[in-house]
Parts: sequence; C-alpha cells; structure tokens
Amino acid sequence: MRAVNFDANATDGDRRRRLYDGELFVFAPTPTVAAFCAFARQLIEEAFPGLDPEKAQFDMSVERYAAILTELKPRFIHHLRSKEFVRAILAERGCDLESTYFDVPRMRSSTSNDYLTSGIAYAWHPHRDTWYSAPAAQINWWLPIYPMEAGNGMAFHTPYFDNAVANTSSTYNYYEWNAKHRRAASQNLKQDTRPLPGPTAPIDPSHDIALVTPVGGVQMFSAAQLHSSVPNQSGKTRFSIDFRTVNIEDIAAGLGARNVDNASTGSSIRDFIRASDFAPMPDAIVRLFDDGTEQNATELLYQGNVQSASLARGAQTTNAAD
Repeated sequence: MRAVNFDANATDGDRRRRLYDGELFVFAPTPTVAAFCAFARQLIEEAFPGLDPEKAQFDMSVERYAAILTELKPRFIHHLRSKEFVRAILAERGCDLESTYFDVPRMRSSTSNDYLTSGIAYAWHPHRDTWYSAPAAQINWWLPIYPMEAGNGMAFHTPYFDNAVANTSSTYNYYEWNAKHRRAASQNLKQDTRPLPGPTAPIDPSHDIALVTPVGGVQMFSAAQLHSSVPNQSGKTRFSIDFRTVNIEDIAAGLGARNVDNASTGSSIRDFIRASDFAPMPDAIVRLFDDGTEQNATELLYQGNVQSASLARGAQTTNAAD
C-alpha cells in the first residue's frame, strides 16, 4: 500500500525521502500556482483565438491543431516567466533554491476521443521516467491548467513501485534520443519509428490510482513511479504543466528511489538548472552519471535548456519568449 498525502505538513527533505519510497503528495492550489496556470491559459487562448481551447480539436484539422501546438509549447517552455513561476513554487514548498535544480516546465496536452495521441500530443503508455534516463532522485511535479477529471488525468500503477516490470529500457540512450528522435517525436503527427521504452507485459489496472485536483492543484511523485495517461474520452482536451526537480545534496549522498528494472543509458542530469539563478548543473554532479555513452554524443541535453542557459547568463527581462 502507498500513502497519498494531502497538504502534508512535512519538510522538503522528509517529503523527498517519502517520495523516493513511493508515496504520492498532493497540494491544494495556492495563489502562486494559480497565477502560473493563468499565465499558461493566456498563452493557450492566444494560440486558439475565438475558440474554446478545450474543444478546439473539434473545429479544425489534426494538421492545423498540431501546428498550433508546435508553436505554443516551445513558447511556454522557453518563456522566462515560466521558469520564474517554477522557482516561486519551489520556494513556496520549502525547497532550498541553492540545492534544488529543475528542468524546464513543459506544457502537455491530451486530446479527447483519439483525435491526436502521438507526436506533439503523445499519449503516454505505462512507464517510469527512470526508463528514459532520469535520475533516481528525480521528483515530478504535475498540475492541471483547466479543470480536470479522472477520465483525462494520469493513472499511477503503485503496486509496481517495488516490483520489476519487463520493459524495453535497455534500448534507450538519452543522448541518442536527443540527437536522432526527439525532434521527430515532438513534431510529427505519427509516432516516431523508435518509440519510447514501455512494458513488454500487460499492466494490471485493478489497483490504479487517479488523482483529481482543482486547477493549480499539484501532484508530486517519484521518477520511479509507474504511471500513464488515462485514455481521454471526456470530450475535452486536457492541458497540464509538469516539471521535475532534483536535490544535488541527495544525489551526492546516493539518495533516490531504488532501481528495480531500469536499464537505460545516458542521463538527463544536464537538463537541470539551479532554482536560485538558473545556473547549469555542476560538473561534479554531472560526472557521477557518466557511463561512457556521453563521449561521442552530439546532443547531451534537451535543447530547450540551451535557452535556459542563455537566460541565466544575461537576460533581465521577464517577457522573453521563443
């Protein structure tokens, strides 16, 4: 059994350790998170002028819809305000901004009725983020931008947290994915020819947990938590935000979720930037994740963070956008 903690009064250190043990944390909306969602809605509504973004899929072709998302999502990712909101949320949750690092926040969309389930609106099969070369100390933060329901959120397959799942993570190298597959997977209407790792045996859904939070409610879980997109048949597109954090003191101490079945190579550790000033991950931490596959790699980090590095070095404005 895994605990689901609602508005738990815990220090960040205690919370991280419980997340590493497979617990889930849920927090009610705060003004800071609500403002972040309002900012995201503004960008979404500008991208779909005159339309209800949750139902816009029914008013345009799949090709046009995907083209809008292809412009909208990078704009959100690269916007300095998005990073500033993440920093404010971390401070609000008691994280040490000097030892906490985060990756760029992503805007996700899950369309309804099988309208678009791959490429820019990928429908996530059951997976652990660790299968995609995520650090064992990674914590995922997820929040809905518009009202959600159980039928268009995420499913957590918590009984598998301690149990190995047969999977294809051994075929995945983070640097190879960045160089050869990421761009195609994010822009094409069809699923990339080399899909992300997934299970090779059926996942029993009988003990799944779906958390329903109001707009701005935050769901937190370990990168080792098996989870998936709930097939959306709600009649509305679900828009959400997620970002990930690591604490470098935990990494240096060898803390994090136990690896029960991950065989991926490479690491996304370079994608994380310091919460206090958006500085890059220290080389001493990066070297802890070197496994030899980085030596001939051409793209060591997610290119969305190249913009983050330039912002950290000199951007002073709060309205920078890609």
